[in-house]
Amino acid sequence: MTENGPAGRGRRWRGAGLAGCAVLLAGPAVLTVVRLLGWDDGTWWALPMAGLPYAAVLCVVVLAVAVGLRGRWVGGVAAALVALQLWWLVPRFLPDGGAPPAGAPRLRVATSNNFMGQVSPKALVDLVREQRIDVLAVEEQSDSAAAALDAAGIRELLPHRERPEGTDSALYTRLPVGSAADPAWPTANLTVDVGGHPVQLVAVHTYYPLGDARRWADDLHRLRAAAPGRTRDAVLLGDFNATLDHAPMRDLLDTGLADTHEELGAGLFPTWPEHHPDFRGVPPVIQIDHVLHGSALAAVAVSEHALARSDHRAVVAELAVVG
Repeated sequence: MTENGPAGRGRRWRGAGLAGCAVLLAGPAVLTVVRLLGWDDGTWWALPMAGLPYAAVLCVVVLAVAVGLRGRWVGGVAAALVALQLWWLVPRFLPDGGAPPAGAPRLRVATSNNFMGQVSPKALVDLVREQRIDVLAVEEQSDSAAAALDAAGIRELLPHRERPEGTDSALYTRLPVGSAADPAWPTANLTVDVGGHPVQLVAVHTYYPLGDARRWADDLHRLRAAAPGRTRDAVLLGDFNATLDHAPMRDLLDTGLADTHEELGAGLFPTWPEHHPDFRGVPPVIQIDHVLHGSALAAVAVSEHALARSDHRAVVAELAVVG
């Protein structure tokens, strides 16, 4: 039988298919190395790293094709990449531990990036009212947006606030405010009393890696530097511009913080972009808004909410004070 016969054509198609699989695996393989070595810390690798969970999906598809084509080496590489990806991703779908004690004091928090002050103030006030929020963190909050939020009635719901001069982040709360802001934290922060237990709230808004990856990493490094000895009773919430796959974010979590979504096994819930003018028609694809907490608190519930004229979904979390 000649090479131009059915068998020859089959071999050529199989070879082309396996070559295509190898090409498709190159991207996930590189991202895997970058994650293992932390090369996204302050470099442009931070941008593709945000899409690492989608690389896992691609690896599963390539593995299935490679098995069908009986490509031993390509299939082996794909299987190894899938195993690594599952090692990183599966814990995000598995809840940690049991439910907190029923009588433990509860704290309901929310974070909203207000998209350069363009968010609908009514939508944000409605969210606070409907979700019975105790503490609200806002990012990209201009002076005019803060005034509009006041006019919409935020003071009636959350009368206390902390908004340092020269920052675009603020904290609003209805709970009694304790000690003054801790200057060790590089962002807006305050302490509230939750059932007789002081809880430190820290609003987070890091620079975005597309604008300056080094500055983005430095913002997370400053949080990491402030965290030792301060995380047990702390809640850090806001727009981290980072996923759980970014090295600086993982370093921050290693100080004793837990991500609420991961703790509850909530999986992957993207928060950006939501109706962004530069990404019309694109649904949220990456999760960069988080609620982190220390060991004195435990996650009870978490949800995401679209707000009119914001390019981020707000995140609402309920936490229990357990220690």
